[in-house]
Amino acid sequence: MRSILTVILIILDLYVWILIAAAILSWLVAFNVVNSRNQFVAMIGDFLYRITEPVLRPLRNLLPNLGGLDLSPVVVILIIILLKDIIVRYIYPAVF
Repeated sequence: MRSILTVILIILDLYVWILIAAAILSWLVAFNVVNSRNQFVAMIGDFLYRITEPVLRPLRNLLPNLGGLDLSPVVVILIIILLKDIIVRYIYPAVF
């Protein structure tokens, strides 16, 4: 059971890094630092979009429109930090 919780914590950490990478790539595309017509950049962007959008879309519908500012990745990262803290403080010690 402890190994399953460790895998869940690793997956949550990985998803935080994927959210950060998606946000950085969106900024780079928005400021024309990278060309979105490049096939490699388009593949990475599509992958990050497909991985993050199912989680971010419901939050975008709940959060108020702040113009060009998207706070949904920040909210998801805070929720992930809360989940990790709950697992480490309450579930992980009870398993041992």
